Amino acid sequence: MSLDDSEINHNNNEKISVKKSTFNGLLLGIIILVGVSAFFAGSYTSNLNSNQISTEDLDEAMAKLELKLLQNQLPTKQVAEPVKISMDDDPIIGNPDAPITIIEFSDFQCPFCARFHIQTLPLLLEEYIESGKVKLVFRDFPIQSIHPNALPASVAAECANDQNKFREMHDTLFENQNNWNNLETIDALSLFSQYASDIQLDQESFDLCLNSGKHIPEIQNDLNDGRDYGVSGTPGFFVGNDQIGFVELKGAQPFESFKKVIDAQLNS
Repeated sequence: MSLDDSEINHNNNEKISVKKSTFNGLLLGIIILVGVSAFFAGSYTSNLNSNQISTEDLDEAMAKLELKLLQNQLPTKQVAEPVKISMDDDPIIGNPDAPITIIEFSDFQCPFCARFHIQTLPLLLEEYIESGKVKLVFRDFPIQSIHPNALPASVAAECANDQNKFREMHDTLFENQNNWNNLETIDALSLFSQYASDIQLDQESFDLCLNSGKHIPEIQNDLNDGRDYGVSGTPGFFVGNDQIGFVELKGAQPFESFKKVIDAQLNS
């Protein structure tokens, strides 16, 4: 750091004139108040006592003080613990023993979630999930304020999971999102019941489950966990495992974004 325009005269009318930026002026004031000799443990004692403060000495002192102030603002370096994200007991697509997990917080009525499941998930299935390298854990994050049919859709998927057909209902809901997206909720429920018939679920058990809302507490737990992890929109992903921690990916990321993270984790 340098003084833009300074002059030091050593005579009976000695005056110091300093023309600097506001920040440098503040630093100069600090140096004068605390004393360079005290602050820097005596490094500049002889100069301060001699009435011979050079421009170079002042510049160097200010530079060291500025560096110290900046260093004090840096966070203390700590060894980071792996970030852990709970899978809870939510539905899994893929081998449960896969070394890498994608935990997704999703909303069945969200168009970006549908885009991920139609465009990106098939590529993940082909390259990683079907080979047992990665599994996908689906956690519900229905945003009811803008997606009134999202919660009923989540319940329908959970009810299908009771009969070990989560994947079939999951795919049906996303592939047909435009068909139920704008329906009144009672009509959407009727359509979900039809989907259950199409994928050959036990109709009576499914309808009883759907109408009872038995899985709403589980869905609420997913919502609470998602909020605790900082999820504020859908889809939201966490990729990794408890040993190495999880990398967060926000939004309907393309396949390449997942590939970059997964390959690095598999090779670590």
